[in-house]
Amino acid sequence: MRMLLSGDEAIAKGAWEGGVTVASAYPGTPSTEILEYLACLPGVYGEWAPNEKVALEVGIGASMVGARVLVAMKHVGFNVAADPFMTLSYTGVRGGLVVVSADDPALYSSQNEQDNRHYALMAKVPMLEPSDSQECRDLAVEAFLISEAFDTPVLLRITTRIAHGKGAVDLGERREVPSKGISLDPEKWVMLPVYAQERHPLVEERLGRLLEFSENFSPNRIELGDTSLGFITSGVAYQYVKEAFPDASTFKLTMTHPLPRVKVMEFASWVDRLFVVEELDPFLEEQIKALGVSIVGKGAFPVTGELSPELVKRGVDETYRPRFVSFSPIPRRPPTLCPGCPHRGVFVTLRKLKAVVFGDIGCYTLGALPPLSSLHSCICMGAGVGMVHGAQKAGMNERCVAVIGDSTFYHSGIPGLVDIVYNKGVSTVVILDNGTTAMTGKQGHPGTGIALQGEGERVDLEALVKGLGVKRVKTVDPYNLSSMEEVLREEMDSPQPSVVIARRPCTLITRGPVGSYSVDEDLCIGCGICVKVGCIALSLEGRDGDVKARVDPHLCYGCGVCAQVCPKGALKEMEDGGC
Repeated sequence: MRMLLSGDEAIAKGAWEGGVTVASAYPGTPSTEILEYLACLPGVYGEWAPNEKVALEVGIGASMVGARVLVAMKHVGFNVAADPFMTLSYTGVRGGLVVVSADDPALYSSQNEQDNRHYALMAKVPMLEPSDSQECRDLAVEAFLISEAFDTPVLLRITTRIAHGKGAVDLGERREVPSKGISLDPEKWVMLPVYAQERHPLVEERLGRLLEFSENFSPNRIELGDTSLGFITSGVAYQYVKEAFPDASTFKLTMTHPLPRVKVMEFASWVDRLFVVEELDPFLEEQIKALGVSIVGKGAFPVTGELSPELVKRGVDETYRPRFVSFSPIPRRPPTLCPGCPHRGVFVTLRKLKAVVFGDIGCYTLGALPPLSSLHSCICMGAGVGMVHGAQKAGMNERCVAVIGDSTFYHSGIPGLVDIVYNKGVSTVVILDNGTTAMTGKQGHPGTGIALQGEGERVDLEALVKGLGVKRVKTVDPYNLSSMEEVLREEMDSPQPSVVIARRPCTLITRGPVGSYSVDEDLCIGCGICVKVGCIALSLEGRDGDVKARVDPHLCYGCGVCAQVCPKGALKEMEDGGC
């Protein structure tokens, strides 16, 4: 059977055909759709874990009892899972275990462009990189065989273009793989130093066997053509090379760690000029140069952003030596919070209070952009909670808060809050509880009680926070600006740690607008204060001193934030609820 599938969907189908019975992940673009698709297939238990570390640990437990397991995450999520992953290389597996890392060159939805191929090198585990949807399916199947044959986790690394690009995929049948059951073997699974010392040499020996396997791995494919020009490449960069130079000789690497060194040197001897084409870091280039092979890599191609056929063509021109991708001169459309987003009222209030706001990853990171301009840091998930505590311990006296989403709080905000309580901090943490993981597509999380495959058990947020030792906990409606201001003033001035839960459902999960507003032109003075709440339903129109606010009734959600900031009361709620 043939289907049109994205790379994410093809990985899910390949894992299913390969006999996966357990899958765990934390949603993160561009990897989210893998678990969403896989969880709908029969015979698979799938779950959203609170974070990537927990997801991998769930996978390790399932592998330990003999099940085949897939764990998926985006590239920055791998940082969270790195702790168990590194030791998993020592223990090895029982049931096949494949970890998908979805990297994001060009930062379409991420805070950095890190190249996760380095994790394979660091952990000394095999890594596979598909170049299209068909290979996503094929390598997902193959990865489980490699995992069990070599007693190792396998890293399946994709990028945004592979994850979301679609292609025709030939599918097979599911292979039912019975669980092997648990084998109690402390020397394999209990990484006390005395046992870990014995496991490390096994990792090195395994790497040698994997190197031999890589030399004979058929998807590592040499395509001989015009030998005056040669390329070594992998992943989506292979597609760019073939489009830019269809007649050139190409060594397409699919197992990119360990590198098939003998074949690389053999291919290099056949071509006159040799280029290594890869996105982001010179991962392949540095290893190939270490073999003594003369190649051109990042001297010709950018080290940032995505590649393209055009960049590959220009890079081969010896006169072109880019270092960074230059962005398009086309004006960017600035992202903004949705009309009616409950986060807007929080940021409007914090801006009014001139608070220093330590932020986090989520839709609410958009609070940093004009006209809200009221979020001042964003490092990684959960960081804002620790940062506000650190800033106050360093002597900062300004009003300050940390803001964090509900899903992110369960992901990695809890330890930071524990730190504030334990070390007698005085910080205020605002949890933006919109009842979903909005930024990645409205997935459930522990605070919603909605699990990946149905109903879960809801974790009570107020009870959890109080259980951590926070005595000052207040829940407010972010649509009510006066209440928000009163509570935030009080809590930021409090000598005790506090949590403010700003609770309103995400507008994407409610049934529709709660109303609509219009402008009384006789009262409107065109001051533009309403527009500064950053809602796309609002605009200023007119000229020559006759500027008036306008509300697009098709976009207005009826949250009323604009009406509450209007100094003249010119914004009125429509009696019929709008259009």
